[in-house]
Amino acid sequence: MADENTEEKKKGGLLKLLMFIGGGILLIGIGLGVGFFLFGSKAADPSEEIEEIIERKMKEAEEAKEAQEASESDPDKKIAPEVENFVTTYYEFSGTFTTNLRNSTKFLQVGIGVSTQYDDTVMANVEMHQLSLRSEILGMMSEFSEEEIQGKAGRDALSAAIAEAINKKLTELEDFGGVESVHFTSFMLQ
Repeated sequence: MADENTEEKKKGGLLKLLMFIGGGILLIGIGLGVGFFLFGSKAADPSEEIEEIIERKMKEAEEAKEAQEASESDPDKKIAPEVENFVTTYYEFSGTFTTNLRNSTKFLQVGIGVSTQYDDTVMANVEMHQLSLRSEILGMMSEFSEEEIQGKAGRDALSAAIAEAINKKLTELEDFGGVESVHFTSFMLQ
């Protein structure tokens, strides 16, 4: 009697296992068939894509031609000349520079950034020699008096002097300066 029970359990367990495996295979087959039917039946045709690209380019060219004709027909509009532009790269020194002014009890505190249209080597040199350049900037700032930095002309003179000092130091260290402009990101006289 015990043998019959175990034999029935084995047959029932084996039958269930076969049903699960067969059902899983059936589900996978159905999924693959539906996927192929929905997505795999249409083969990609590269010639259609090329035709679409050509049509789009022709449309863009026609629009550009129409825009040019419209600008030429309007005598009131000025046409900007085509100029070769270079990319300007900026670098901002972290923190601010604070120093006392010559013959004054006041302090000048500025945030400084520099720019160049040369390649990234200039900015890499500025970043690498930042400590030395900070010293040069502070030294140059302390050479100016309160009256000399008043107004836009005074700030421009300070900016030019700092640019010259930075380029001089970079030339000593790297044989090339390259900083074209110094910009004040903040400017406070206390």
